Amino acid sequence: EKLRVLEPSNAYDFGQIMNAVNASKDKAACADLLTITDPKTLPVLLSNKLEGEILLIFIQSLEHYVAGKDPGLAYQHLFYLSKAERFKVVLALLSKNEKEEVQQLFDLLSESHCDQYSLEDLESLKKVYEL
Repeated sequence: EKLRVLEPSNAYDFGQIMNAVNASKDKAACADLLTITDPKTLPVLLSNKLEGEILLIFIQSLEHYVAGKDPGLAYQHLFYLSKAERFKVVLALLSKNEKEEVQQLFDLLSESHCDQYSLEDLESLKKVYEL
C-alpha cells in the first residue's frame, strides 16, 4: 500500500512521515513529500534529526523521481539540505558508494538545463557536498 503524504506543518509531523517513508524505503512517497515541501523549510523541518539513511533516501528520491521532472526543485532541496543541522556530520559518515549516489544526482542535474541554477551554482554546491 502506497503511503499517503500530506504537507507537514511542523518538525514533528515531518519526522513522523520520514520515519514511515524510511521504514518502508518508499522513494516515491519520499519524492511526494519533497515535492509538496518548500525547500526553504527543510532545515527547520529536519530539526536535528538528519541521519545518513534519511539523506540517502532524499538523494535517491530526488534522483529517481524529482530531478527528471523538476531539476530546479531538486537543486533547491540539495541546497537547503546542506543548511540542515548535522549535515556535515552525516556527510562525513557516508560510504564511498553512498557518495557516488550523491555524485550521480549532481551529474543528472548538470545535464539538465534549468533557469533556477547555473553550472557555477551546481559546482559550488558540489564542493559543499565534498564531491
